[in-house]
Amino acid sequence: MQQDAEFLTQLARAPAVLVHVAATRGSVPREEGAWMAVFADRIIGTVGGGHLEWQAIAQARERLHEGQRDVDLVRFALGPTLGQCCGGEVQLQFQNVAASDGTWLREQITPIGVPVAIFGGGHVGHALVHVLARLPMEISWIDSRDAIFPPGLPMGVACEHSAPVQGAVAGLKAGTLVLIMSFSHAEDLEVVSACLHRQRARGDLPYVGLIGSKTKWAAFRSRLAQRGFSDAELAHITCPIGVAGIADKRPEVIAVAVAAQLLQVGCA
Repeated sequence: MQQDAEFLTQLARAPAVLVHVAATRGSVPREEGAWMAVFADRIIGTVGGGHLEWQAIAQARERLHEGQRDVDLVRFALGPTLGQCCGGEVQLQFQNVAASDGTWLREQITPIGVPVAIFGGGHVGHALVHVLARLPMEISWIDSRDAIFPPGLPMGVACEHSAPVQGAVAGLKAGTLVLIMSFSHAEDLEVVSACLHRQRARGDLPYVGLIGSKTKWAAFRSRLAQRGFSDAELAHITCPIGVAGIADKRPEVIAVAVAAQLLQVGCA
């Protein structure tokens, strides 16, 4: 994720205090493992906002000024005395860190991402990559065309040229969420077919989404049925993609709607 990279980049320039949620009880604003890096001049990440975060920042900056090296675990009750009404309890761990801690920190703060494969390097694919790169996802961006991928992509995006494009399906990680949006309907159909064959054999692609209208899916469904796929197998395909109720077709809007759907599927 970009936030992790930003933290490690800044840490190479100045020390910080890593504040992370070590334990929770009851209703709390963030989950265990959530973190915030407190530098002298900036904050990266969040442990929940509000007065809890304000106090955590104040304590972290005091530690930073004093140069403490011990690890502290501090309990915060999220009640009236803290100016918050969550009613739960959070234990925050405070630890001073420096550039020399970079390797260890990378293991601590980088979440295990949900694998996502995007087939198609067009406008929607481009928008999706930039939205999903900020989420706990590992992105594979796949296209059959040469030189389709733009420079300056976010960290953690793996680009793959595959001809034929459906040939990349076999190498996807188990558990990959698949999005199909190539430049041609013929390619889309072949990628969907390859995903269905893999799902029939291994059952390890929990989400296969195809961009397009209900009319497009009706045509694809008929052709795929002619190839021998059953109604139950075809029901595994999501088309149209994205959370319901969003009519705007701009790539950036589609990307947000699809990202929300992937979070529902992959992070439930």
